[in-house]
Amino acid sequence: MTAPVHPSSSARSTRRLGWLGGTFDPIHLGHLDVARAARAALHLDEVALVPAHHPPHRDPPVAAATARLAMVRLAAATEPWLTVSELELHSDAPSYTMTTLDRLEAAGVDLRALYVITGADAFADIATWKGYPALLDRCHFVVVSRPGHHARDLRDRLPALAARLFTPGESGDRGQPVIFLVDAATAPVSSTGIRAAAAAGTTLTGLVPDAVASYIGTHGLYRGVE
Repeated sequence: MTAPVHPSSSARSTRRLGWLGGTFDPIHLGHLDVARAARAALHLDEVALVPAHHPPHRDPPVAAATARLAMVRLAAATEPWLTVSELELHSDAPSYTMTTLDRLEAAGVDLRALYVITGADAFADIATWKGYPALLDRCHFVVVSRPGHHARDLRDRLPALAARLFTPGESGDRGQPVIFLVDAATAPVSSTGIRAAAAAGTTLTGLVPDAVASYIGTHGLYRGVE
């Protein structure tokens, strides 16, 4: 299913939309754990998985955009509340979050009901993101722990933002966007490791959804990748 970009006015007032972007090269169980943790902590109605065309903070993708989108769709089919947005795939420009928010707002999405989801490892570098710090005033952020990167540690790592960092139970209604810290166990897997495993012909069981593993094998993705 593809996430709607033009919600109705009633939906804008009631639905909470999570927005999880990434290269997804390939999407793996760690990504899905992050989505589940954010949804449970913030009572999100929907989480959109958003593959980037050109990720600004990472190396260019190995798999083609069409293959990455196909794998994301297979992963989204594992949960009824997961959807897929192609919004960032329809532009040759780098997939900056700030630019994506501009496009969503122009399409009528209420950013006050939007929750941008990211891992604690990525959010630790938030000062390097385009539009920082104004970016943080546009919508909520949900920062979920990744192995070796606990969300709670960001209070010490990002002292300039400490006053804006809350757990979901602490924040209440502050009338402005909040950065939510969600400490949760997420699978200790990485896309880099999965590509290496696929190149070596070893099993991907326990790393990616079964349907994604089948797709990678059927299409010979990542073979010959060093």
